[in-house]
Amino acid sequence: MYEIYINETKIVLLPSSEIKDSFIRDENNMVVRYTGRVNHLLNFIDMCEKTTRQESIIIHSMDYKKMKMDFIRIFKVVEAAGGVVVNERDQILMIHRRGHWDLPKGKIEPGEKKKEAAIREVIEETGIDAVEIVGKKLMKTYHSFINRKGVRCIKLSHWYLMSAKHQSLTPQVEEDIDECRWMTLESFYSKERIVFSNILSVLNKVEKRKKNDVE
Repeated sequence: MYEIYINETKIVLLPSSEIKDSFIRDENNMVVRYTGRVNHLLNFIDMCEKTTRQESIIIHSMDYKKMKMDFIRIFKVVEAAGGVVVNERDQILMIHRRGHWDLPKGKIEPGEKKKEAAIREVIEETGIDAVEIVGKKLMKTYHSFINRKGVRCIKLSHWYLMSAKHQSLTPQVEEDIDECRWMTLESFYSKERIVFSNILSVLNKVEKRKKNDVE
């Protein structure tokens, strides 16, 4: 399965063998078979870029590898790394950037390892120190954007769970971050907040891992 967010619409690529009758099919959720023509994929991408009326689009094919390759070739891939930092009070380090609650992350520099980039970006964007990665990679997320040159890009973000002591924070204003805040997941979900869907996916992954650790 390949899952990516385009303008907050979730696009899922699947082998045809994994399509189930239980999948939601309505005016906001589509399930379609890939015709094998790249223009077919472009039509859906273009639609998602122009409107947010679709919640999800599942595209499937008997030749899943070709479909995925055709899809990715439409974009330039940009890799990034970031962290979910948890302190001894079971609080997560959140940032507020351009009207959205987010997690610290940024582009991987040439020659830089993913883990190194994740730690560097967390430190630069929040002013925190002495963070360390806990365990294996948490997950990967994908979302699309159009760069300043008008090129369609996929941001592939590598996420790591990190630990740090509770401390004061300094938002990196140069990156349009206006607030850094420690919050428990319960506090975060206690009120309606503007947050990207891929960030919610990362937080949900952390919550599931916590439950598994307790069990």
